[in-house]
Amino acid sequence: MKIKRALLSVSDKTGIVDFARKLAAAGVEIVSTGGTMRAIKEAGIPVIYVSDVTGFPEIMDGRVKTLNPYIHGGILAVRDNPGHQKALAEHKITPIDLVAVNLYPFRETIAKPGVALAEAIENIDIGGPAMIRAAAKNFKFVTVVTNPARYDDIAAAVLKDGCVSGMMRLALAQEAFQHTAEYDDCIQKYLREQSAK
Repeated sequence: MKIKRALLSVSDKTGIVDFARKLAAAGVEIVSTGGTMRAIKEAGIPVIYVSDVTGFPEIMDGRVKTLNPYIHGGILAVRDNPGHQKALAEHKITPIDLVAVNLYPFRETIAKPGVALAEAIENIDIGGPAMIRAAAKNFKFVTVVTNPARYDDIAAAVLKDGCVSGMMRLALAQEAFQHTAEYDDCIQKYLREQSAK
């Protein structure tokens, strides 16, 4: 299935501008958030701000920006389900075919000496894991990328074929669920340590 729209929202910006440039060269429309969008825009690559998709501003210090039906409907829609296609059309939701997300640096934050619990809590990502899990669940139609080391291979496939293979989407979905599982495990261990003090 051809990748037409991608959502890029990363804390680790390694390689994201080059990835966005290659996707744009392949004719992919790019949607992005906050700092990721600024980096892409400053590089002269066309990008749509997520708030222009959702019709709602980023609020609560960025805690709420992608938790929206225009994002999750676009990711989760089953492309060969007529009911899902009807809902997309009725609600004017554009499908999102590629999701590149990596998460707030929780592990790095708690590794800092003397980090306050409040700072650690603010580095628990909510929207990121939700998008990753949605895209991974719908891997039959959506490519999910959590590891910047994958950008070049994915971009090459999109430039060559307009999409990535089903087997690659499956492998990327497994990586994505592993990524969120390890992230949550790190959080629960930290909170358990705090509650034991």
